[in-house]
Amino acid sequence: MVVLVKPLGVAMAGDTRERMIEAAVSALRRDGAEGMSFTDVLRESGAARGAIYHHFPGGKSQLIAEATVGNGIEVRGLLAQLPAESPAAVARGFLTLIRPVVLESANGSGCAVAAAAMASSAGENDGLHGAALHDAAATAISSWISELAGRFEAAGLAAPDARDLAASLITILEGAHVLARATGGIDSFDEAARVFMTLIEHRYGAA
Repeated sequence: MVVLVKPLGVAMAGDTRERMIEAAVSALRRDGAEGMSFTDVLRESGAARGAIYHHFPGGKSQLIAEATVGNGIEVRGLLAQLPAESPAAVARGFLTLIRPVVLESANGSGCAVAAAAMASSAGENDGLHGAALHDAAATAISSWISELAGRFEAAGLAAPDARDLAASLITILEGAHVLARATGGIDSFDEAARVFMTLIEHRYGAA
């Protein structure tokens, strides 16, 4: 869990906006873009109804886009802290980091960024602008791949190999969310993680 410690003197308006974005991330993970409602966000954030268009004049799409961007930045920060003593250490650290998150998907949660990526693009649907949300999700996912590739490079891999491994692990993460939500378990993720680690240790060593 990431804990943000705010300095003294931060305006309450800023706290309200941040709480609304955090509540939107939670709602996206639980209900998806179409299922997310302002009612849920207001209840979870404790914000007044007038705060919606004061902080997010672009409405639901703006709130979801900003939640997607914020969640993407938070995850990238966690990836930047992965150990990089070896390629296997990077992969092992990543799979260990995401396992509890995948387990949450098995219990009815999901990935907020993926929820934005899956938003309808058939015109405007319930106030959503699908293309803008897809762009926000693509930017977040691309940043995760880049950060993870950087850790593999720090572990000694050439850039092409590093990016291939990073993209594969992010694909495992997003696929695992879907399978965990569908099956109510994470056996598929654990199997994929075991296979990935066996392959990477065989090629680069187990250190």
